[in-house]
Amino acid sequence: MTPSYSERPPRAELAGAVRAVWVQRTGATAFVQRNLPTGGVEIHCPIGGRSELIGPLTGPNLEVVPPHTTVVGARFHPGAGPPLPTVLDDLVDRRVGLEEVWGGAADRLGEAMANAPGPEAALDLLQDRLLHVCRSLGRVDPLVREAVRLLMPWRTAEVGAVAEQLAISSSQLRRRCLHAVGVGPKTLQRTLRFQGFLALAQAGLGGSARGYAALAAEAGYADQAHLGRECLSLTGLTPRDLVGRCDCGHDHAASYTPFLANRAAPPPR
Repeated sequence: MTPSYSERPPRAELAGAVRAVWVQRTGATAFVQRNLPTGGVEIHCPIGGRSELIGPLTGPNLEVVPPHTTVVGARFHPGAGPPLPTVLDDLVDRRVGLEEVWGGAADRLGEAMANAPGPEAALDLLQDRLLHVCRSLGRVDPLVREAVRLLMPWRTAEVGAVAEQLAISSSQLRRRCLHAVGVGPKTLQRTLRFQGFLALAQAGLGGSARGYAALAAEAGYADQAHLGRECLSLTGLTPRDLVGRCDCGHDHAASYTPFLANRAAPPPR
């Protein structure tokens, strides 16, 4: 099996909740997967193995994917995760078996994916299940959805100003974010700003030290040193090392193109 990673947008009916879906294959050796904070939860389903839900991350989460393994997965938007038996702040930086979330339905899904004719069919089965879950899911908290929009890196709003714009107190905003996203608005803002940097880097900007400084400024960091500190905290790597690891031919446009959709064009230099 040749190692590969193929990411794409979800079905149109899932786009409001799911940011991207993917198929990953490992080769003859194990692969060390570095899961990074995205602001949302993820579902990882190794075909023939135990499916897991990755809770909201505040730092890097490393896992070793065995050789000759195929994984299908889904990444949710912040505040738009699947129904859970607990509030999301109980799952921060945790991995739980999908059976703890969906019960017997997770086992049935795992069996169906193991018997699917190929990984694309297995991914279709996962999206079928997510579509059912999202239809039964209550309305996503519209206040949290708007808070996520206002905390995007291109807006550089202060958390207090976001609460004021939403006509609630800062403590109310924090409580609702903890319940629906898993982390407070300040942590969410840090994560979204870093995702903005990754989106810009994936779009082909930067590369030299001068390029990183420009990306840092556009993503909302005070300077390149600020970006470096945040990158180490969130990923365990420097920006150069992280972007170098991502320069492997994998196309992450499904995750990052929508993320950039509302970004204003940078001012002329």
